[in-house]
Amino acid sequence: MLGFALFGAGRIGRMHADNLAASADAKLVSVYDVHGPSADAVAGKHGATVAPSVAAALDDGAVDAVLIASSTDTHVDLITAAAKAGKAILCEKPIDLDSSRVARCWQDIRGLGVPIQIGFNRRYDPSHRAVAEAVRAGEIGTVEQVIITSRDPGPPPADYLKVSGGLFRDMMIHDFDLARFVLGEEPVEVFATGDALFDENARALGDVDTAMVVMRAASGALCHINCSRRAVFGYDQRLEAFGSRGMVRSRNRRPTTVERYTETATGTRDPLLNFFIERYQEAYVAEIADFIARVEKGEPLAVTFEDGQKALLLADAANESRASGRAVKVAG
Repeated sequence: MLGFALFGAGRIGRMHADNLAASADAKLVSVYDVHGPSADAVAGKHGATVAPSVAAALDDGAVDAVLIASSTDTHVDLITAAAKAGKAILCEKPIDLDSSRVARCWQDIRGLGVPIQIGFNRRYDPSHRAVAEAVRAGEIGTVEQVIITSRDPGPPPADYLKVSGGLFRDMMIHDFDLARFVLGEEPVEVFATGDALFDENARALGDVDTAMVVMRAASGALCHINCSRRAVFGYDQRLEAFGSRGMVRSRNRRPTTVERYTETATGTRDPLLNFFIERYQEAYVAEIADFIARVEKGEPLAVTFEDGQKALLLADAANESRASGRAVKVAG
């Protein structure tokens, strides 16, 4: 059983705490959050202790691993401290908003040999994963196109947008990683465009609420990602891989597959799941289970620090492309 310290007890931290508590292979040992009442609530719910500081949590011999679910600006410092304390690390995306800071972090810790996984949970979604596995197995022949649709049900508040790093680093970074996962090769060129079509907060901050990106891989395969901060019908998450021998798709999830045919409803189905915690519930559980199993067996982790770096470099290229209006070569 792996003992965990949880850093961050907000919405996603609470979800991770619930998943750790439900696992037969994990124990939530301690919780730390700068907002004391949040830490108290999560620790109290699961019989964990409230750590008075990050250092105290890392000094606890019962803690084998840390799960970092705090704000993005804390990730690098927490990763560094945990790595130097010899703890296995599962950190939510992104590692940071600044690629140079991420690179320095890696230089500081790469020689420590500590397992580090970045929380790109969509790789663990059963449907998305099946698409990637079909591509790997050659079911669709040579991959020619990957199409990713990712739309949130509504824009976040202004306070969130101010620290998010923008749509490409905050929201689309999941899709950049998913694209790499499905393509099985690195994008080498990015063209991005976007605008603030409906969210005045995004416009005021120089951000976008609607964006499209086209990426080209070295093989010539193309990936199109379309994102929006507003889908009035729910959380819209679709993936398609198309190749020389066919196509494979992952469609939206709904609570049930029931369809109703009555005098007032023709082919009516359940609405889409509301947001990411509901849509990717299975993926989050599978992510933690895989992390625990690999750490305990001493196996390489499935989603590495390098994966986090490469997704952020794609986001950087998208920002540069949108600003310049031209395609951008991806930094090596």
